[in-house]
Amino acid sequence: MARILLTNSEATPGVGKAAEMLAAGAGGLDAIEAGIRLVEADTSIRTVGRGGWANLLGEVELDAAMIDGNSFRSGAVGAVKGFLHPISIARAVLERLPHELLVGEGAARFATEIGAETTNNLIEDSERVWREWFEQKVPAADQEKWPDVPLAELCRQAIDPEKGMDTTVFLSLDSSEEIMAGVSTSGWAWKYPGRLGDSPIIGAGCYADSRHGAAACTGAGEMAIRAGSSRAIVLYMKMGLSLEAAMDEAIDDLRQLRGGLLQRITLHAIDRAGRHRVVALNAEKQLTYWLWREGDEAPHAEPAEIISL
Repeated sequence: MARILLTNSEATPGVGKAAEMLAAGAGGLDAIEAGIRLVEADTSIRTVGRGGWANLLGEVELDAAMIDGNSFRSGAVGAVKGFLHPISIARAVLERLPHELLVGEGAARFATEIGAETTNNLIEDSERVWREWFEQKVPAADQEKWPDVPLAELCRQAIDPEKGMDTTVFLSLDSSEEIMAGVSTSGWAWKYPGRLGDSPIIGAGCYADSRHGAAACTGAGEMAIRAGSSRAIVLYMKMGLSLEAAMDEAIDDLRQLRGGLLQRITLHAIDRAGRHRVVALNAEKQLTYWLWREGDEAPHAEPAEIISL
């Protein structure tokens, strides 16, 4: 059984570190957390951590999750503001609390309790882009009363400045034959305050089972939530389907959705034998992902398979 690390392109700042750690014998959770922390701190990755896009109120809200494929214990946080590494807060939830998910003020309280690093995640360029949207799209009457105005219609009309909306995802099979998963994101730009995507929802944004495999999703998280896509892929493998067939079934589940955010979503998966597959649905351009296998000198980029729903 060969060690493997699978990530999406947003993982570029951290995939090398995670692969290096796995090659040295580190456990999957340690490698994933270390890799994602580097992504969260890199302001060139505009959909994760510091530098992520703001919500409708001009605030950066972050989501993250980790899951242990042996115990099925998970830790997740959602709508966290003012902390640099939501992935580490999520891991602390996994290891220190009897809960699986904390959100908003509760997550911030816990982050403070464990001494998590604070920061202003709204960098100058993100604030500039939000300000341009605000001045161009928010009616003058609402600007005068801001933020005490209805937001629902603004949310429906808002256009994400970066259509990818991409979480960073890390899936690993380590030297102990354990399968782990972790994700982190700033979510959909101009989202309604408090919106959670699939990332902090275990079974939607990511799932792992050391007996069978792991999966994670990026893109329009509402789709993955409705279809339970990550859990579905792993469950189909548990039922005896191959990795490829399991993903085909999960894609068919997504095809059955009607209404809502039927936009692009990308599915990533590995199995216990070290096989992998990445499928981008409705992609407008070629997407790539990072792959590292035991024996590789470094991770290398591969093109994702593209399928239209």
